[in-house]
Amino acid sequence: MPVVVVESPAKAKTINKYLGSDYTVLASYGHVRDLPPKDGSVDTDDDFAMTWEIGADSRKHVAAIAEALKTDNALILATDPDREGEAISWHLKEALTKRRSIRKDTPVSRVTFNAITKAAVTEAMANPRDIDAPLVEAYLARRALDYLVGFNLSPVLWRKLPGARSAGRVQSVCLRLIVEREMEIEAFRPREYWQVKALLTTPRGQEYEARLTVLAGKKLERYDIENATQAELAVQAVTSRKLKVASVEAKPSTRNPAAPFMTSTLQQEASRKFGMGARVCMSAAQRLYEAGHITYMRTDGIDMAPEAVTACREAIADRFGKEYVPGSPRIYKNKAKNAQEAHECVRPTDMTKDAASLKLREDDQRKLYDLIWKRTLACQMEAARLERTTVEIASDDGQVGLRATGQVVLFDGFLKIYEEGRDDVADDDDNRLPQIMQGDPAAFAGSGLRAQFDKAAERSDEVVETGAAPGGMQKHPAAVLSGNGAVLATQSHTQPPPRYTEATLVKKMEELGIGRPSTYASVITTIQDREYVRKEQNRLIPEDKGRIVTIFLLNFFRKYVGYDFTAELENELDEVSAGDMDYKAVLAKFWRDFSAAISETSELRIAEVLDVLDEALAPQLYPPREDGSDPRICPLCGNGSLHLKTSRSGGFVGCSNYPECRYTRPIGGDAAEGQDRVLGEDENGEEISLRTGRFGPYVQRGEVSEENKKPDRASLPKGWQADEMTLEKALVLLSLPRLIGDHPEGGAISSNFGRFGPYLMHQLPDEAKPVYANLKDPADVFEIGMNRAVELLAEKRANPGGRGRAAAKALREMGDHPDGGKISVMDGRYGPYVKWEKVNATLPKDTEPADLTMEQALALIAEKATKGGKKKAAPKKAAAKKPASKKPAAKKPATKKTAAKKATAKKTAPDDGES
Repeated sequence: MPVVVVESPAKAKTINKYLGSDYTVLASYGHVRDLPPKDGSVDTDDDFAMTWEIGADSRKHVAAIAEALKTDNALILATDPDREGEAISWHLKEALTKRRSIRKDTPVSRVTFNAITKAAVTEAMANPRDIDAPLVEAYLARRALDYLVGFNLSPVLWRKLPGARSAGRVQSVCLRLIVEREMEIEAFRPREYWQVKALLTTPRGQEYEARLTVLAGKKLERYDIENATQAELAVQAVTSRKLKVASVEAKPSTRNPAAPFMTSTLQQEASRKFGMGARVCMSAAQRLYEAGHITYMRTDGIDMAPEAVTACREAIADRFGKEYVPGSPRIYKNKAKNAQEAHECVRPTDMTKDAASLKLREDDQRKLYDLIWKRTLACQMEAARLERTTVEIASDDGQVGLRATGQVVLFDGFLKIYEEGRDDVADDDDNRLPQIMQGDPAAFAGSGLRAQFDKAAERSDEVVETGAAPGGMQKHPAAVLSGNGAVLATQSHTQPPPRYTEATLVKKMEELGIGRPSTYASVITTIQDREYVRKEQNRLIPEDKGRIVTIFLLNFFRKYVGYDFTAELENELDEVSAGDMDYKAVLAKFWRDFSAAISETSELRIAEVLDVLDEALAPQLYPPREDGSDPRICPLCGNGSLHLKTSRSGGFVGCSNYPECRYTRPIGGDAAEGQDRVLGEDENGEEISLRTGRFGPYVQRGEVSEENKKPDRASLPKGWQADEMTLEKALVLLSLPRLIGDHPEGGAISSNFGRFGPYLMHQLPDEAKPVYANLKDPADVFEIGMNRAVELLAEKRANPGGRGRAAAKALREMGDHPDGGKISVMDGRYGPYVKWEKVNATLPKDTEPADLTMEQALALIAEKATKGGKKKAAPKKAAAKKPASKKPAAKKPATKKTAAKKATAKKTAPDDGES
């Protein structure tokens, strides 16, 4: 009975259903071996020999496979059909051979299937092959490269940039994209321009909107109307003339569906439509694949198996009718650069099953499957047939011209089920136009004005007014009213490029040829885990730490974060996977130059590195000031010079007069230097100032001196704005903690702000340590009274481990249980429940606590206890504890050593997730 090995238990369970009792199906639980996180795991002096070790978590799984091979002397490696899957199979074979679990007479074969269906698995079993050596070598090259970069470059970062955690071959290039986009945004200077639109009506009373395209007989370009004055003149030119329809041109057009999903497009569309991150998307797709619902989800391929195309066309005809099925199947050409990633597209394994029929419980899986199913069916459906209409409107003298555009869907085709999302803002070609005839007069509309002006007011901050509005309508921002209708002038500004989302970042990496399908999710996750980037409203924003690391790498390792270099290296690795290049030659070529760059940089002092970075970041760090003064002069002390500094929390700008002057501000964006100011003096004549530190604004009493090395300081609480700070507010903050009064049972109650927000503190005379109770509102620190404070502290003492939640209240006492103990109806977090000793039984939704009878309560308790609600297993827990004599006391030093190894592993492990 052969032993079949796959990666996950979920996949093993699905495959086991198809293979039956003739096979033993086991899981390897992912990779079984990796490079130890220590120097020499890749020996550059010994032809890049690699030392592998089995992970602690993997040993039991390898042992289980070895045990199975004792009785079943045949091994079938059925891991995923890509480079990673091939590597896992190779690792398993190597590890089991070392254990002598694979003997000379043990047949070892490799099978792959793109979908976990009975037909695919059966066919794969009938066509075994050997492990693909070029794919394994491509894996070895990538793993060695990631190790060499991570293990050699990361220590340089630790020494030169305190707080920087790691660098990676693809990770650092990905971070560069985000940082450079942020710098583009900061350097962007908007340009003002105006657009003029008119709300017109047909002779049949139907309204439509047209945009001014010709003024004074000249075609208008985007920036021709530069300011409000010119906009007013343009409006007057329109309103002073009679207009008519000069031409109506209708052109038929078609829209074809998008290709079926590959990994990158699946991640992009999941991000656009659901805000789903790459990691969440791939996790949901993995579970769908293992359950047999979709084909393999890591692929560069967009082609579809012929039998799948046929099934897809049949499903379309069945659901939507034959008119939605094109005369011949749509063929999508594969754009994969390397054969090992060029699997079939990501598609459902059964085209007839939609998300509802699968009854998927997890929301992410349900949404993702629905997306894949719709995209797959849409890709084989008829094109949408549209009619695009352009209406030209002109004045009799030809001095003014307007244009209205729109489209009509004649046949929806694939749009009936699916339309691809967009990263950019859609144009207004999707407007529906009423029936308009050439020669029709184009009168100004006299209705619907208020909505038009309100929309303009939301978008604009300028006011233009001309003429008189019917009904005495008041002027609106960026709205121009004519005496006989409405003409709208709106102010716009050019916009900076948008920050990357995970979708647009994956798209950009794909365009540049950086990374591969299996790496996108892990790379984007890594730069967030390293706190180089944060995600806000689905946009990726670089932290100061990430910006410093990027500028450092651009100045000292520019070649290795170069887009072209990284893409070329990817191409070489693809050639290795195709068997056209020796992987050790790729490693040797890379290591020769990289090791030299490491050696040069290791000699630099931190001060030299900071000088270079300070100069490189100068345009962002020290923008010109309005008064023309030197932007490097400290705004607080007036004579110190600002300079880039680093700390474990990242980079910041600080004053050269430290510690006499403690001025600091973040390096990123528009740091408001004007926030640092003197607020006044306290009753003793000490200066009270508002300052900006690395962790935000704070107030300070006095200055640092020999006698006063740590002056009083207080950070601004959440919701307090620096520009609204006054001397009175600052003095209130500096007076904290606030004494509320004495507790009835002894001890003072005080309020203050802490690391986790506002809180109360009190300690009874017989308590070993104070009790802290959280406050919801920051204002409570200054306003809460004694009665409320005593109540909150009592609740905290009654439920010390409940994170501030009071103990459940009894709604009703039912009486005693026949076996002893009170029965109560409690008010729980998720609704009322019956409590008896350790048994908690939720009341049915249609049962009110007041209506509950003792018989019903006993029945609920008995049912819950039968299901395991009554937990009287304390003796078992005690028995499970190991005797004190067996505790490995002698292993304490080894534990510290292990902890040190783990800490090193975190720093040296590769960050690109490509192994």
